[in-house]
Amino acid sequence: MAEKPKRATEYKSEQVELVRSTCLYVATKLGDLMYEVVVVGGLVPSLLIDQARLPEGTSAHAGTMDLDLGLKLALLEEGRYRTLTERMREAGFSPDQTEDGRLIRQRWQVSGLVSVTVDFLIPPSREADQGGKLRDIEKDFAAIIAPGLKLAFQDRRRVTIAGKTILGEKASREVWVCGPGAFVVLKALAFLGRGENKDAYDLYYLVRNFGESVDDVTACLRPLLSDPEASVRSRSCATTSSTTTASVPGESLSSCKEDPTTRSRRTWLASWERSFGDVNTPRNRGKRKPEVWTRRQPTAKSPFLPSAGRKGRKPSPRGREARRTRYF
Repeated sequence: MAEKPKRATEYKSEQVELVRSTCLYVATKLGDLMYEVVVVGGLVPSLLIDQARLPEGTSAHAGTMDLDLGLKLALLEEGRYRTLTERMREAGFSPDQTEDGRLIRQRWQVSGLVSVTVDFLIPPSREADQGGKLRDIEKDFAAIIAPGLKLAFQDRRRVTIAGKTILGEKASREVWVCGPGAFVVLKALAFLGRGENKDAYDLYYLVRNFGESVDDVTACLRPLLSDPEASVRSRSCATTSSTTTASVPGESLSSCKEDPTTRSRRTWLASWERSFGDVNTPRNRGKRKPEVWTRRQPTAKSPFLPSAGRKGRKPSPRGREARRTRYF
């Protein structure tokens, strides 16, 4: 599998269309089983936010390299996963492989067609289940355990995908897509777990552009906050307490819960950047790493960390400006 881009500009529109075409193809083959499946991951923002009707000055979503599908636990309990894997095989899908020939059971792709993979995820259902680990389902089929995934089945929306499949066939299907509230939780948890730029970008893009204001996002998020897996704040504090005093996405989520009706989108995003870190912040002082978006300790001064140099010397505003780089 090709390495994922580190910057939004490195995503190609052709690849994004391939992912959409793959999603449409899968929907035509799974049929009624699509009710037990929800689209999650990087394709969600472009499905929830009409890319053809973006306000002037708003960039299209960068897209994604793969298709992430969340599976309902009912598929396991009722044994319908056998039907799912049979239909996937009949459609030409098979487990992906590493360079040395080992099967990647949780990731499937169509052999010899396109370089789009389908990753399967499933909610935890046992006390021993750990996020990121594999749940063995069949000899050559597994799914990644994803905490919070069950929320995507509580907050989901029907979206119509129309166009051509990866085989060039014209089709139109309705698919279940993770809703904005559940997406915020899933992406916040993903960022806390692996800290990838793309997770932060996807989350920021959806909050910034979904609906008429951020209130539309919080209206979807609020009913989920009673679920333990949506309580991101306590996890984020535990994660960062030993390394930094800066809060992470959970702080913003909790502020939405406390006062969702009085915050404008601009105010919410400003609060996000104060707690989460500016998109242009280098990882370490004096080290230029433009592709990294990391947490920082908020201060009342400049949002940019000072560069290394003589002790007590402050970088000039021009110097800070010169170091600014953007992920999106």
